[in-house]
Amino acid sequence: MDVWSWICELPNSDEWSNESDPSPVFELASSGTSSHDSSSTRAIQLRAEKASGSNIDSLVTFSVCLQGFQNVSSQKILWVSDTCSLSSEKPFLPLVLQLLQEIISRSPTAQDSTCPRSQLQKLKSDVVSWIMDSHAPESFSSFFNLVLLTRLFWLCACDAPTEVGSFYFRSLLAPNLEATSFKNSPALRTFFLTVGVDAELCFMRTLGYMLAKWCILREVGVGLQTLTPLLTSPNLGFSYATEAHGFWILKGYVPVWGMKLTRSNVEKGQFPALEAKDAVLKYTLAHQQLEAVIQLEYTVGFYEGLIQVNARVDNLRLHVARLGYNNKNDDGVELGEERHFPSRIRVWVGPEIGANYVAGLSLGRSTDNGVREIETQNIVKGSLGKSNKTPKMKATGRTSSRTRRSNWRWDQDAEGNAAVFDAVLHDSTTGHEVAARRLPGTGGTGGGGGYEGLRDRYSGANRVFTKKGGLVLAGDEYGQEVGWRVSKEMEGSVLKWRIGGQVWLSYWPNEVKSSHFETRSVEWCDEVDLPLIPAKLLSY
Repeated sequence: MDVWSWICELPNSDEWSNESDPSPVFELASSGTSSHDSSSTRAIQLRAEKASGSNIDSLVTFSVCLQGFQNVSSQKILWVSDTCSLSSEKPFLPLVLQLLQEIISRSPTAQDSTCPRSQLQKLKSDVVSWIMDSHAPESFSSFFNLVLLTRLFWLCACDAPTEVGSFYFRSLLAPNLEATSFKNSPALRTFFLTVGVDAELCFMRTLGYMLAKWCILREVGVGLQTLTPLLTSPNLGFSYATEAHGFWILKGYVPVWGMKLTRSNVEKGQFPALEAKDAVLKYTLAHQQLEAVIQLEYTVGFYEGLIQVNARVDNLRLHVARLGYNNKNDDGVELGEERHFPSRIRVWVGPEIGANYVAGLSLGRSTDNGVREIETQNIVKGSLGKSNKTPKMKATGRTSSRTRRSNWRWDQDAEGNAAVFDAVLHDSTTGHEVAARRLPGTGGTGGGGGYEGLRDRYSGANRVFTKKGGLVLAGDEYGQEVGWRVSKEMEGSVLKWRIGGQVWLSYWPNEVKSSHFETRSVEWCDEVDLPLIPAKLLSY
């Protein structure tokens, strides 16, 4: 689907040589003959139309049209764009800007968000214009495909008859699902870095909501399984890395049901009949998205004969956002506290594979064996009798022990020249590693089944997570540095350093009675810059 190339060729298209010629049409999706009418073909089309009586340099509008559907008139217009002027320097900038603004304004932002959608509806046109100029047409094309697919989701699945929504998922999204893998869309990364994190969150929650619906439909059937091989790949989501102000930052987004299932109470290939309450619970859990920020601080020191590169964990921020518009499900049941939670985080950073300029890696933390503190206290009490005989003496002793226990265990390791930081969540009561557990017990209220350490995990003074279900691990909790010695010959260059992360999310019942549990994981990897340029060189 290369809609952007078709749009860019419109001003010089022979189709508009005469005013009597029909309007140019791009078929976004079409099917064979309809089962209701053998002479009809169902299609979703993008049309370009000039203002009546105008010439080739005049105003143009785009519209999304439906054709051949049972409950739709012969040609139904779903959406009409703002006017674009073919005589302007960037004739289709208003179209791109409108699509982005409408996507952001419809975002299912998390509850109690500090950034209302109404404040994000107006993107700056010069920002979008710069993105269009700074990328080749083929690179921008993949970005435009993603934007158009996302906007069409709201039109077809929410603003049109059910038949149109089903057709969208089967005939439009399924063949173009690769557009959501973002591998060929550097323009999206540039867009996020330019518009800021607030617009980024709104855009990704809109996209996450669309992919969550897609995952639900695929799980329950409706003939989509054979059309979606990409859904089992690790690409259903988006991540990007950047270097700025002494930080390496890796951001990742993925709908929870787009993550790889590693543990569950349902064996692979089984589809048990669920009770109504469990079906509602799973439906709620499917409308969640992992939003991760992995932030490392690095420093570079220049010495005689070597360059020292150090790095430390500054912030690991994980948030499981609810992709919805209220706190209750369709039956009015409050399920806001039922959500997945982070149970393990693995982060690695180091030189690119095959690099021969690194002389060594030094870790900053030894393996921590748990320490048990034992306190012994002897108390001697004596008393003298009234007689002249030997005084009576009494003695008592008391021994107490204290064990320091934390929910999270930090480890460091090395894989080649890459340093690995590993944080693992344990049940504070049983000591069991959460992400590796296969059997959660017998269910029950508040986690049940021997998982007392994670009852009411979003409330109370000793809760493991934030009130909104997130997790923040900062450098003051795990601040030991790791270091590399780099060849002095690399001074003045900008190296490529790789950074990656793997996150496990688990679900155990919190405030509902259910036997459902599962653990899922996702993995991201990218490259960041490591500038080895002394400050004295930067001053010139």
